[in-house]
Amino acid sequence: MTTFQPETAPGEAPPADSVHPRESSPQAPTSVSRLNETIRGFIEKWGFVWVEGEITSWNLRGGNVFGRLKDLGSDSLISFRLWSKTLQRVPGDLKVGDHVIACVKADYFVKQGDFSFTVSAMRHVGLGDQLERLERLRAQLRSEGLFDPARKKPLPFLPHTIGLITGENSDAEKDVHRNAELRWPQVRFLTKYAAVQGDRCVPETIAALKALDAAPDVDVIVIARGGGDPQTLLGFSDERLVRAVAAASTPVVSAIGHENDHPLLDDVADLRASTPTDAAKRVVPDVAEQRAIVAQLRSRLTMRLTHRLQHDIAQLEQLRSRPALRVPESMLESRSQHLWLLAARGRDIIDRALEAQTRRAAELRATLRALSPASTLARGYAIAHLSDGVIVRDASQAPSGAGVVVTVGRGSFAARSEGEIAESGADDRAGG
Repeated sequence: MTTFQPETAPGEAPPADSVHPRESSPQAPTSVSRLNETIRGFIEKWGFVWVEGEITSWNLRGGNVFGRLKDLGSDSLISFRLWSKTLQRVPGDLKVGDHVIACVKADYFVKQGDFSFTVSAMRHVGLGDQLERLERLRAQLRSEGLFDPARKKPLPFLPHTIGLITGENSDAEKDVHRNAELRWPQVRFLTKYAAVQGDRCVPETIAALKALDAAPDVDVIVIARGGGDPQTLLGFSDERLVRAVAAASTPVVSAIGHENDHPLLDDVADLRASTPTDAAKRVVPDVAEQRAIVAQLRSRLTMRLTHRLQHDIAQLEQLRSRPALRVPESMLESRSQHLWLLAARGRDIIDRALEAQTRRAAELRATLRALSPASTLARGYAIAHLSDGVIVRDASQAPSGAGVVVTVGRGSFAARSEGEIAESGADDRAGG
């Protein structure tokens, strides 16, 4: 802060910078600089202040936010600046219209005489606090996989019974019934009434959900409620109800509020309908549409069967027009002639083979006979063998007096050896 030193001369007005604003007068005014310095010194004593209001302006420039905060009960406004470093620490969904509390420190710029506040913290209050908690819960449940599309169960094409959880005599109940019955007149409902807001909402809705989930005929459960302000819809973001829906074995449809409403129930349900009317349209098929589809399919089936029959009849006529089928005897006659030729060839081949083998057998028989000992015996030769069957090959085997059996061309006879005959005698007799 600038230090002002009064320099007064006798009989003259003091310099403006030396006059404190509280001591100023027409004869001794203070300076603008001294006034601004005094204001800044006063403001700096405030330190940090927590203030509540509504955001009416939120302009992001160069990573910093310049905005205005309006008093909740009057038209009073303050300007604020939120630097980029601080912006990283505040909720990311802050916007115009939000009800917030902020920690601010007053800044007074001496040179321009501008007055503003620097924000060091800002957060939602009231419903904003609740929404902030819901967003944290939403992130937690998402990290646990409760919102994973892979775990969501498909809805049946045509449910036998629809379980409905809604307020008694509510417009949501009438909308669901009316629109479902218009689409499929034979639709059946099993309705459980529950409070759709307030302290009873969560326990009664959970009890109704468990009862319908245990009912064997209920194929799908619809939780329906009409629109309302975010505060009245908080029960459908309760962690107990969300986890109960995730644990249900029956597919659950969420039909809470209007298109812009988004409780946590929408994320965990197997199907999110924008309104109760939309839920009714999505849980049952339209009978008129299904009849049109059936008629279209029957038409396509008739056309395809007709084309198939016409194609098969044409093929059959084409086959019948062929000579082989028109005069089947000709095919048999040509085949019989071919068979007769093959049989004749077979007989001829067999006859020639038999003749050749007969001649070969005769030749082998003649050769065998020529080599047979019987043939040798028939020519006048004889075989002598001892009583033990040993053939006599050497004259010394049959000494004098030895019994010998002699086999000739026809039969055998016994003889007795007179001993070996000298070779010379034999030669003389052969020569004589």
